[in-house]
Amino acid sequence: MTTGRWGRTWRWLREHAVNVAAGLVVFYLLIPIAVIFLFSFNDPQGRYNYTWVGFTFEHWLHAFSRPELTEALITSLELAVLATVISTIVGTMMALALVRHQFRGRRISNFLIVIPMATPEVVMGAALLSFFLILGTPSLGFQTLLIAHVMFCISFVVVVVRSRLIGFDRSLEEAARDLGANSWHTFRLVTLPLIMPGIFGGAMLAFALSIDDFVISNFNSGTTVTFPLYIFGAAQRGIPVEVNVIAMMLFGITVAAMGFATWQQRRAERMAAVRPEQETVPAPLATAEAG
Repeated sequence: MTTGRWGRTWRWLREHAVNVAAGLVVFYLLIPIAVIFLFSFNDPQGRYNYTWVGFTFEHWLHAFSRPELTEALITSLELAVLATVISTIVGTMMALALVRHQFRGRRISNFLIVIPMATPEVVMGAALLSFFLILGTPSLGFQTLLIAHVMFCISFVVVVVRSRLIGFDRSLEEAARDLGANSWHTFRLVTLPLIMPGIFGGAMLAFALSIDDFVISNFNSGTTVTFPLYIFGAAQRGIPVEVNVIAMMLFGITVAAMGFATWQQRRAERMAAVRPEQETVPAPLATAEAG
């Protein structure tokens, strides 16, 4: 009986080995987040939030009570939003050019796009600092940070959007043109909705990289303090509990954005499943004809 039970257990483990391994990896990755969430309710007696003292909602109710922390967070959010918008627009246009157009230097451009992703951040940060000093930039600050963040975010947007465009079914665009839609209507009502999950995914990645960056920002920030730079400085004198609270807020926003991206992905897949051979005209094309 024992041998049969062990046999069934071993057979179950072999059949579900991948799921078990994935579950363990996810659990391992979520441990730090669980610790941050737990200690966001801690009520430490001193400056250091390393040992559990007592449960309190005080820090959640007054998460933005520290002016220097709030100012650093606002700076990071402004920087991340601007860098995301600029890099997403430029990166999407670059991806469209690299996938759909033939021009001299196209292959080398595809190679150069990957270089910022493969370059160590400390090297990139030092190189950017040298670049700004050679140009004679009066002072480092928000502007230099924005230039630096846009530079390394563009590559990630291009790669994500390009992968979406490579698997794009061009026959849907041809069907739209056959039904009378011009180039602008075809792009706005057919191409853009279908590649939107890739664009949104690239924008999310750019936002996460920008708001999380420390190394490159440390080289090019000057007197500007971002959220990661504030945490690094506060670690030497005790990280306040409000940092954990804000971190959990950002995590919640990220999870919500991931859910929206998943919904967009499924919506695009349903739209792509409508074949041009079908007699039913897709809704976007009907709208184009009506316009």
